Amino acid sequence: MSILVYTESENGKLKKTALEVVSYAKAIADQMGTSVTAVAVNADNADTLGNYGATKVLLVKDESLKAFNAKKYAAIIANAAKSEDAKVVVVSSSADSKYLAPLLAVGLDAGYVSNVVEAPSSVSPFTVKRTTFTNKAFTNTEITTDVKVVGLSNNSFGLVESGGSASVEEFSPSILDSGVSVESVDKATDKVSIADAEIVVSGGRGLKGPENWGMVEELAEVLGAATACSKPVSDLGWRPHSEHVGQTGKPVASNLYIAIGISGAIQHLAGINSSKVKVVINTDPEAPFFKAADYGVVGDAFEVVPKLIEKLKAFKAANA
Repeated sequence: MSILVYTESENGKLKKTALEVVSYAKAIADQMGTSVTAVAVNADNADTLGNYGATKVLLVKDESLKAFNAKKYAAIIANAAKSEDAKVVVVSSSADSKYLAPLLAVGLDAGYVSNVVEAPSSVSPFTVKRTTFTNKAFTNTEITTDVKVVGLSNNSFGLVESGGSASVEEFSPSILDSGVSVESVDKATDKVSIADAEIVVSGGRGLKGPENWGMVEELAEVLGAATACSKPVSDLGWRPHSEHVGQTGKPVASNLYIAIGISGAIQHLAGINSSKVKVVINTDPEAPFFKAADYGVVGDAFEVVPKLIEKLKAFKAANA
């Protein structure tokens, strides 16, 4: 018996979330006295998972799986879980994993708990801590089924290198015909992904127009961050909808979230509450966002942000 973990990749490269879920699975394996087996699809560097705790990698190579398909991927992971007699399956909280996890749970007749933020407090009974009420509270949840599916919240556990190595084995299960095909995928390839970013710089209507977005992008470039925006900004067409974060947009669980000119409507806060440190820059001292912020700057973004960029560039130059 081993802990099975699904590791996401894109264009052959493992995502940061893949390394985090393997690190988390290793913590569970240590508690249960077992090992970690990872499932990777079309990943070119699958052996690197050994450094984060996997002892074996089941590598699926199939061109028909180049585009993500929840039914096909869930069937593959379920097949691997059965072949490895895995009683615990770990996935991330990415949009793709949240799509496949319920299908996987049904296929394994398993209990599924999402948004988990810590290693189990107990493995008998199996109890995990998760966020609830749109990240406003925590609950300790016991999974009583024989097989358990755990969805780890992004950036909650971190990357833990163990210095081990993993054997990579070819895994060739039958590919399910899901009846769904992907005709095209359109995405930005020159920017840091919001889902994988450790730092996110986000702008709102306080920036007054799309012509002023240059300073947001410049700050993001200096910090190695992803750029994002509030819903009104994407609705106005200033920024693409792929950058909209919030309850109705993409969820953000970054280590640092910088909000520039965003008032902090409850729908926006619900989507970014999982971020560890929140910094707000706004001219209105009564903006709701300040109540949720760890650090706040009351001031004009057109004065504050350029000075912040200047200071950061000087710091980087001095420490180069």
